[in-house]
Amino acid sequence: MILKIVSWISNFMYGNLLIILLLLGGIYFTIRTRFVQFRMIRQAFKAIMEKPAEGDGKVSSFQALMVSTASRVGTGNIVGVSTAICLGGFGAVFWMWVIAVIGSASAFIESTLAQIYKKRGENGSYGGPAYYIEAALHSRPLALAFSVFLILTYAFGFNMLASYNLQSTFSSYSFYNPDLTPWVIGLILAVLVGYCLLGGGQRIVKVTSVLVPVMGLLYVLVSLVVIVMNITYLPSVISRILSEAFDLQSIMGGFSGSCVMYGIKRGLYSNEAGVGSAPNASASADVNHPAAQGLVQVLSVFIDTLLLCSATAFMCMCSGIEPTEALSGAPYVQEALRSALGAFGPMFITVSMILFAFTTLLGNLFYVDHIFNYMFGHTPSKSFMIVYRIIASLIIFIGAGLNAGLLWDIADVTMGFMTIINMPVIIILSKYALEALRDYEKQVKSGDNPVFHVKDIQLPHKVDYWR
Repeated sequence: MILKIVSWISNFMYGNLLIILLLLGGIYFTIRTRFVQFRMIRQAFKAIMEKPAEGDGKVSSFQALMVSTASRVGTGNIVGVSTAICLGGFGAVFWMWVIAVIGSASAFIESTLAQIYKKRGENGSYGGPAYYIEAALHSRPLALAFSVFLILTYAFGFNMLASYNLQSTFSSYSFYNPDLTPWVIGLILAVLVGYCLLGGGQRIVKVTSVLVPVMGLLYVLVSLVVIVMNITYLPSVISRILSEAFDLQSIMGGFSGSCVMYGIKRGLYSNEAGVGSAPNASASADVNHPAAQGLVQVLSVFIDTLLLCSATAFMCMCSGIEPTEALSGAPYVQEALRSALGAFGPMFITVSMILFAFTTLLGNLFYVDHIFNYMFGHTPSKSFMIVYRIIASLIIFIGAGLNAGLLWDIADVTMGFMTIINMPVIIILSKYALEALRDYEKQVKSGDNPVFHVKDIQLPHKVDYWR
């Protein structure tokens, strides 16, 4: 009964409300920013290299990018993409690209707003949607509602799903016992994450800053090897992506299982543009201008979907193995690599999933740590954080042994509620992000290193950081 109810809510959200909200919102931001995701891509790369001011707790633009990318880049880049193709067809890949390209403009707006409204702390800055909701809309109840859904999404929904996805990659090995192995793997993962969490937020930043670039680069390189080995399949794969993406008869015949819905669902789960998660990491970056960090988050969306999700998609689709519902998830990716690389293929996917899942779990809980600061109005006590981190680790353990369909739907629904709150808010407040963008561009054209002053955008709200 619970599975049916959650599934119905998920299908309603992604069959109607969120598709309209995400696509129209993304198109609106793309037009209003004059295609900032393409026009200022060079400036985005320059912004990554901006160094933070000296001081304890200072987070660089690059480190903030790695934390947000750690949460975006995860099991969804492997299992999520495979599931979308197996259940929605090749055309789902096209709609994943669409939601990434359009959504990157939404990512720019929400992360720029997070920078504008961020607050000073003892160890750097912090902020996110909860902060700009209260500061600009003066609605603490709405901000608290967003905070609750963020905790449900990242401490529960996403982390249980990441744990399940990780253990599912071991199902192809002979030692796998479906009644025992998931719990053993879940326990090991929970202990490792718990150890890292007890080291605090700075340890999370350091771990993800090292692991994310390494695992991403290795994964893309192996994907390219597999694609080159099967290069003869590439023209037919591209043709099939486009033909299935616009097969209106198939889409309208069963929209809840169509390539459009699966592409948008799994695309949103993977890149999180407009959800309101990445702004929590963006606000922690020590930069000279809010728009700079907004541009950095555009790159994060591109890295996640256009690079890593596409790597998985083409690696699978060029393998010659036909996707089926039975292969949905890790098995499809493992079979695709097995056909090209032999026994090394499944082993590589298993290692990738371990790294992807681990960094996802840490990135997710980084967000939860910060939202507690907002809800309490101060840094929670040490004893509270220890209890919370033990519970968060137990949730990871439990997720490993639950039902896959239920976990996907729970993650989709809780993420959907975050998006339903965040997207209308950033549409309302977007004029201030757009003013910040104009100010940034003006200084760049003058040959200056952009520096932000609140008076330059005529912000009517009181802010804490940019005094």
